[in-house]
Amino acid sequence: MPSERQPCVYILASKAYGTLYIGVTSDLVARVWQHRNDAAPDFTSRYDVKTLVRYELFATIHEAIAREKQLKRWHRQWKINLIESENPDWHDLAPGIGLPPITPRLGQDGS
Repeated sequence: MPSERQPCVYILASKAYGTLYIGVTSDLVARVWQHRNDAAPDFTSRYDVKTLVRYELFATIHEAIAREKQLKRWHRQWKINLIESENPDWHDLAPGIGLPPITPRLGQDGS
């Protein structure tokens, strides 16, 4: 589990092979919590991108920012390959860092 102030790059997904979001933070737990709770209306809340599918830890925030910029320039398939290199089933990694699993939302008909 990453320590509270550990620079990292993370990738969230709406679902397997769905919409991807790449971000950088020094507090992964707090940042993923913000995304999941729609703390700020943004891309991730608009497209329901809440599943943590990959993260990489760094010694400095400058290294993390450089990696984020690199990943954002990658082709989509390269990003998918990167995710699947360590998370082939696209499992939610958030419980491993201390957050509860995502609760599936019910549709309008209750299913």
